Amino acid sequence: GGEARRRARQLVLHTSAMTAATLLMRTIAMVFQVYVAGRIGAAGIGLFQLVLSVYTLATTLAQSGIRLAATRLVAEQVGRRDEPAIRRAVRCAVGYSAVFGTAAMLLLYFMAPAAAGWAGDERIVLSLRVLAFALPFVACSSAMGGYFIAMHQSVKMSVVQLTEQLVRIGCTVLALMRLGGYGLEYACGALTLGMLASEIYSFIALLLLLIAGLPRAPGRCRRSMLLPLLRITVPLSLSSYARSALSTAQHLLVPRGLRLFGGGTEAALAAYGVIQGMSLPVLLFPAALIIVIADLIVPELTEAQVQGRLKNLSYMLERLYRLGLMFAMAVGGVCFFFAQPLGELIYHESAAGRYIRMLAPLVPVMYMDTLVDGMLKGVGEYRANMRYNIFDAAAGLVLVWLLIPRYGVGGYLFSIAATELLNFTLSAARLVRVNGFRLQLPQWVLSAASLAGSWLLLRTFFGALLSHQYEALPLVLLVLLYLACFTGVLLLIGGLKKEEVLWLLSLLKRDKIHKSSNEEFVRKTEKTGGF
Repeated sequence: GGEARRRARQLVLHTSAMTAATLLMRTIAMVFQVYVAGRIGAAGIGLFQLVLSVYTLATTLAQSGIRLAATRLVAEQVGRRDEPAIRRAVRCAVGYSAVFGTAAMLLLYFMAPAAAGWAGDERIVLSLRVLAFALPFVACSSAMGGYFIAMHQSVKMSVVQLTEQLVRIGCTVLALMRLGGYGLEYACGALTLGMLASEIYSFIALLLLLIAGLPRAPGRCRRSMLLPLLRITVPLSLSSYARSALSTAQHLLVPRGLRLFGGGTEAALAAYGVIQGMSLPVLLFPAALIIVIADLIVPELTEAQVQGRLKNLSYMLERLYRLGLMFAMAVGGVCFFFAQPLGELIYHESAAGRYIRMLAPLVPVMYMDTLVDGMLKGVGEYRANMRYNIFDAAAGLVLVWLLIPRYGVGGYLFSIAATELLNFTLSAARLVRVNGFRLQLPQWVLSAASLAGSWLLLRTFFGALLSHQYEALPLVLLVLLYLACFTGVLLLIGGLKKEEVLWLLSLLKRDKIHKSSNEEFVRKTEKTGGF
């Protein structure tokens, strides 16, 4: 029981630290995004999103599944307490990433004109060639990041990521000051120069931390790590290549489809930029918590399987799922009911608010899909996860190709909704099959009812304050009040149990847990072998 609680407290503390760091980074990135949007406009954001679509495919080639592979391989050696094998696994992972990162760099550099031709805009060639030089650093940093996650040293990685963000912003602002006046092509080039500088910095910082912290126990590992590594990376790589290629093609087809629907190149890029570069970042901003949990749960579940510590894995997964769902529902409610003031205050763009509201009902699905994906990877079902991602990307490509030229932005929004629902349904069904997992459908209904009830309470008791929701301070107060109402309604109708809240709070305490009102909940937890 004590070990289970210690592991649970460790996970919660790491999650809290990484979430705080990630939220800080996302806040900085959001402020920076607003600055960039003001400098280059919605059309510039749309052009840069085209660059990122191609670059994402290139980073997939560069990484070739190494982050998850490094995490699982090192976590297995941690579970066996084999320090020489940990060192060998890290060296193998970094060597693998260096080879694939260099190959991806050469491919992107020489294929940039062809990619620009497919995108229908030659202005992205310069940016793609600048970003090509970042790929070896991205790949090696990904391998080292997998090591730090497996070793439960995620705080170090968070510090590096935070400072990397500052380096990127500083270098980008300087580059924009020099190049921003020469048109959108050079403005996007300035953004990519900042990205290149930050990736080089991140690689150097992580390498120094790795050299300083790598276990130095005596003895040598005579087991080859290459074959175990390839058993993970080969299926991951092949499937991630396919999925990323389909996703890139899908994103490149969006501006083309919007042009065919009606309007010029700049109008199509502007609409694409508002949805992809403005509205979706707002919706996904609070996803930091879910993303961190999805990352940290992989080594936890891997070690648990190696050591046989979890008697009932499904119990723990269902608890994470339940708490994650309530968080996702809360975010979705805020984005839906406060969409217009969010769009106006952040970007001074009414269209951003409209798209935020249209996409807000998808927030619980998107967040829970991320969490379920992390659970599948943690229990070794990463191949099934990638199959579903490929199918999802292929479906998205077909929908974009068929719908956008005929229905415009409405077709694009429908394709986003359809593919998100498809991916989540397939992933959740797989988790049910392999682990006896329960989807907790009543919890979805209770949470949705609580969202509506909370909004009615807010309108009834704070209607006067709602008239000032387009001002920053009243909006913050209204969001906090709404979240408080949501939590209260959940507790009242039984959607959130008091002992769950007390359990989570108790894990953040260093001292021993004394008998309290959550004693029965703790007893049940330890009895079932969950956290």
